[in-house]
Amino acid sequence: MEETVTIELFGQPHTFKANLEVGKVKEVADLLVKEVAHVENQQSGQSSNISKLAILMLAALNIANEHIELKRNYTELLRDVTNRSAKLIQTLDSGVQ
Repeated sequence: MEETVTIELFGQPHTFKANLEVGKVKEVADLLVKEVAHVENQQSGQSSNISKLAILMLAALNIANEHIELKRNYTELLRDVTNRSAKLIQTLDSGVQ
């Protein structure tokens, strides 16, 4: 089901449609708004003016980087659990015989 969500970026509302549940759409939108605000706060102390597009791109890159790190950590965790499980099964099998 298509849902409509409005978020505020740079003091202006932006409305879009998404094919997710409202809760999921709002969670994703809130993450973007939070990251944009974070980048804006980081850049506000600097004397150079940074464009809204640059702020959005930095926010997107930060979110993408976090996503990649989480995927990498998940893969490592899955590998570790698989290895430990195999060792445990091997230990149990050798103890049963």
